[in-house]
Amino acid sequence: MRTDMEGLFSLTGRSLLTPWLLLLLIAMPAQALESGEAATIAGEASVDSESDSNQRDYSRRLHPQDPWESFNRPIYRFNNFLDTYLLRPTAVGYRKVTPEVVDRSITNFFHNVGDVVTLANSVLQLKHRRAAETTTRLMFNTIFGVAGLFDVATGWGLPRRPEDFGQTLVYWGAPEGNYLMLPILGPATVTDAIGAVPDGLISPLNWLGEPDVYFANLVNVVDQRADVIPGEHLIVGDEYIFIRNAYLQQRNYLNNDGQVDSDPFLDDDF
Repeated sequence: MRTDMEGLFSLTGRSLLTPWLLLLLIAMPAQALESGEAATIAGEASVDSESDSNQRDYSRRLHPQDPWESFNRPIYRFNNFLDTYLLRPTAVGYRKVTPEVVDRSITNFFHNVGDVVTLANSVLQLKHRRAAETTTRLMFNTIFGVAGLFDVATGWGLPRRPEDFGQTLVYWGAPEGNYLMLPILGPATVTDAIGAVPDGLISPLNWLGEPDVYFANLVNVVDQRADVIPGEHLIVGDEYIFIRNAYLQQRNYLNNDGQVDSDPFLDDDF
């Protein structure tokens, strides 16, 4: 939905809800995931199941990281329903009433908070140079950027390079795992979803008390959703395949520090 695909895949406050959804997924039998039987429940909540079935090409090869597609697609339709009737309209209203300079400052603030997570995971991955750069970014943006409202560090040669605990797990040899569409939270891999739990504990946003923690995460969600609206036209064809392939390419890019391996499924017909 925009060139920086990162915004597309962090539209929701995973750090708050992921632990509960992971418990649900762990409790769900693996056989149900593989056979697609668990998709029946999610399918009942979908208002677009017939059109989605028409889009699907059952003759094409399954993506090797998406053997649970029959489970993931109904969850995607459910998420898309929530986005269409709740999140996107809120984000559109947010864009209309928020001046561009304020919108950018809000985004910069949340990026600065996210650098705390990046710093912790850089240390865990023994990336000493990146940890030093992230520490400097935090200092510059917090002090000279007025608590992160202005991203002065990027202009001074210290661009943002996010690291998360999912990347840390992969760094230490854990498999990326299958692609997984989480209810409300959106696309993930098994490793990425598990990693969101410690990331949520590290994030300063979740150190706030109630109700401030909910308000801060809500603003973050709406701000990120608003930021990707201008790039929505980039999605073509089968939205599910487009988002899945783009997400997996992004994870591949992050896990390999920019050294992207080719994906034979990237050119799937959308």
